[in-house]
Amino acid sequence: MNIKSTVPWISGHLFILFAAVHLLAGNPAARAAESEFSKAIIDIGIVAKDADRTAQFLTNVIGFKEVKGFGVSGDLGKKLGLIDGHASKARVFVLDEVEQATRIKLFSFPEAPGKQPDQAYIHSSLGIRYLTLYVKDLTPVLARAKKAGVSPLGETPVEISTGTWLLAVKDPDGNFIEVIGPRH
Repeated sequence: MNIKSTVPWISGHLFILFAAVHLLAGNPAARAAESEFSKAIIDIGIVAKDADRTAQFLTNVIGFKEVKGFGVSGDLGKKLGLIDGHASKARVFVLDEVEQATRIKLFSFPEAPGKQPDQAYIHSSLGIRYLTLYVKDLTPVLARAKKAGVSPLGETPVEISTGTWLLAVKDPDGNFIEVIGPRH
């Protein structure tokens, strides 16, 4: 079908602009097919000293939802090179129960406790240092943090742009979490 003939009021330069925008925007499905990745999301693994305590923080303070987890046998963990023979269960948390949701995979190894890195500031240790989560309203997160006795870091929440606030907190093991959004 010829767009120019079916929509006669689109002519000349307007038609060219329309066609260019359409081509530049592309088809999201076609772009996804061109990517080397099968998903446009990432999963994040967190090893906690106490999985139950961290699970309570993720759900009751931040607002994650726990979904079905999975087990990892000691043999499989060893084959993967991720665990030195300890069996474990991953508890899984999402922000929303949709297919393309980023997942937090929470592990704990009471028989093989890890070393606590220096968590004073994000620059105190190397590696992945913090998560940034975006919310529609920061107010419920602030209320849940206060109820749970979780203190904001520094002077947060701080307005980082007009109407957008950043709250910084630490989970029970000292991992940094930024929560960004408006306050209603």
